[in-house]
Amino acid sequence: MSSLVKDPMNIRLGMIGMTEGNGHPYSWSAIYNNYNKERMTAECPFPGIPAYLNKVPSDEIGIPGAKVTHVYCDQKSDAEHVSALSLVPNVVNRPEEMLGEVDAVIIGTDIGSQHVRRARFFIENGVPLLIDKPLCDNRADLEQFIAWDKAGAKFISASSMRFGKEFKPYHQNYHELGEMRYITMTMPKKWETYGIHALETIYPIVGPGFVSVENIDPQPGKNLVHLVHSCGADVLIANRKDIFWSRLMLVGNAGEAEIKFQDSYNSFRDLQCAFVEYLRTGVRPIPFEETVELMKLVIAGIESGKEGGKRIAIN
Repeated sequence: MSSLVKDPMNIRLGMIGMTEGNGHPYSWSAIYNNYNKERMTAECPFPGIPAYLNKVPSDEIGIPGAKVTHVYCDQKSDAEHVSALSLVPNVVNRPEEMLGEVDAVIIGTDIGSQHVRRARFFIENGVPLLIDKPLCDNRADLEQFIAWDKAGAKFISASSMRFGKEFKPYHQNYHELGEMRYITMTMPKKWETYGIHALETIYPIVGPGFVSVENIDPQPGKNLVHLVHSCGADVLIANRKDIFWSRLMLVGNAGEAEIKFQDSYNSFRDLQCAFVEYLRTGVRPIPFEETVELMKLVIAGIESGKEGGKRIAIN
């Protein structure tokens, strides 16, 4: 493979956002560009963002050789605010204005049903993309992304939780626990947008091979999703809008482990570093086949909830 950008050490990125409850244009742009600490702390509408940004020494913030140079939001006032707080020099009125001005684009919105629409122009014009999780949330859109991949489009999508430093020691490495039997994880917000955070935390641990999905208690503000994996493990994911944050429990036939997610900045930065490395090498950090299986799980959870908890087989 070869670089997807003309100058691998001077990568210009466009940022697209924002959606309700998702402040990635602020935080992800700041991870590349640094930020106005005083204004971010006082004005960012997502207080968790300055809370973790401010823990990092200013001279350690940034990804060498890459900057967010352009930003677009559906509301221009949002883009102007991101520009001021996260030091993005250019605000555009339409995403299409980024063509020729940036080397790659980050779609920082987390509503899967919007991603085909937001990605189409850039894919059709050969612009590499990082698409926020979940890549999609319905079968038709998944088929479209599969078709684009087969046609050679350059894009990746991932949850930052895959890169959480707390979970990495268990990636395909839990021998002290014996054979995996039960996994449970708590996750805030809703399955449609945050279920993928839990799924992509668990997936690198157990690997591919999910068999079925049941959204056994679909209610407003709450989902309890049961998955079966071919390794013999039952997986239970609890999404609730009033859960504070995330905790993972792994139970095998010889031991157990409990892991609490704590470092948002590290996981977000490692996701962005993986994207930059993809742009420099052309090698996906995550096989597309894994993303496809994960999207099948997201979609099955949605469909199961709509069908009163019906068990959906994954094939």
